[in-house]
Amino acid sequence: MEEGIVQIFYGPGKGKSSAALGNAIRAAGTGKKVYIVQFLKSPENPEYMARLEPEIKIFRFERSEGTFSELSDEEKQEEKKNIENGLNFAKKALTTGECDVLVLDEILGVIAEGVADVSEVTGIVKQKSPFGTVVLTGRELPEELKECADEIMQITAE
Repeated sequence: MEEGIVQIFYGPGKGKSSAALGNAIRAAGTGKKVYIVQFLKSPENPEYMARLEPEIKIFRFERSEGTFSELSDEEKQEEKKNIENGLNFAKKALTTGECDVLVLDEILGVIAEGVADVSEVTGIVKQKSPFGTVVLTGRELPEELKECADEIMQITAE
């Protein structure tokens, strides 16, 4: 059986989520069970994304359509609870082996916004089985997560 890895796509450029989705599609094409948990994102073309199921399951726990930084303090508190539910779901998926590949899309933004501590995300990543793959995306990469990664790709526009 193939050994799993931790991949990180980060940087100010566009294409991080697309690269993660490409890896997810490739894995699903080989029969692996793939989960994508989206954070801090408005649903983009949900009808198209739904066509990826059942091979790729996409989860979004947040309810607001706006960006997190534009929310009122009350809305941010509500969304923090929803994001925590997403983090708990990700941890459960890894510890129970529900999926072979777990993409945590824009999880680095969750850290940057102060919604989750880097140690919490590091703890989740370390829950992966030896054969599971975890993919993280976002703009800013904390040093602590670099130690957990097998592959780091910085995406920048030229």
